[in-house]
Amino acid sequence: MKLAVEFPSVVYREGGEGLVRLARGIEDIGFDQLDTFDHVVMGFPTDSRPPPIYPPKMPIMEALMTLSFVASATSRIGLGTEVLVLPQRQPVLVAKQVATLDTLSGGRVRLGVGVGWQESEYDALEESFRNRGKRMDEAIRVMRAYWRNEQVDIDGDYYTSAAMAMEPKPPQGGNLPIWIGGASEAALRRVGELGDGWLALAIPDRAVADKCRNKIAAYAEAAGRDPDTIGYQQMLAPPPRDEAGKRFYSDTDGVVARAVEAKEMGFEWGALNATAIFQSGARSVNAMLDVLGILHEAIRRATG
Repeated sequence: MKLAVEFPSVVYREGGEGLVRLARGIEDIGFDQLDTFDHVVMGFPTDSRPPPIYPPKMPIMEALMTLSFVASATSRIGLGTEVLVLPQRQPVLVAKQVATLDTLSGGRVRLGVGVGWQESEYDALEESFRNRGKRMDEAIRVMRAYWRNEQVDIDGDYYTSAAMAMEPKPPQGGNLPIWIGGASEAALRRVGELGDGWLALAIPDRAVADKCRNKIAAYAEAAGRDPDTIGYQQMLAPPPRDEAGKRFYSDTDGVVARAVEAKEMGFEWGALNATAIFQSGARSVNAMLDVLGILHEAIRRATG
């Protein structure tokens, strides 16, 4: 089983040196992928807005800038987003940023994208929340065109380009992997039609996992794609919102059992949340690396 670590923004408190030390440590332990999550801003509750899922003042570093910083300090580990809220960003600019990151990292980028859930964040970035799914589909095609084609001509419903070029191309070209998050019907369709993989939340129910995977396969076949080329990654636990969630990564046996369960569901990737590891009591870079090392060894032993 391949293993990803969802990188903790909270490490900014130990400065750039701490961030680099954590990234290098994760690579040295032997993890396959380092992923960053994405929010540009978080909204406070108002008279017309309910409280957000996470605390408004939760520290979140910008995803692509963080990956660029750690790319220069690592050499092997994959670099990705889980997930970048693509429709609140201009896709040609994202294509350029990702192509540059892929170029400078030697082709190590996997772009994870999703439509997001926070309407106030879209408002702050002056993008429409209401049509974000349709714009997401078109944006994926736009990015691939810029990564693949010598000349780009696009006349879409939301994005247009007339006789444009983008160089340098990413080393992975138009095949730079785009993995898609979300569990709605639209998200599963998007994975099947456009994605290279599915970034799933924690799924404790095998029947639910099978249903989602079967839907993705059906959408892929309807689009003329081979479903067997689509990858699957599952979070080993949801982001913690209570004390029980915060204790999850303190139980090595429980984490290993979840990894085995995910593999048996057909997920070849498992994702560990380093922010949750911090919340479980590992309050420094060194402490997080100690826990990650123990978990990596135990999961590898159990899953191969």
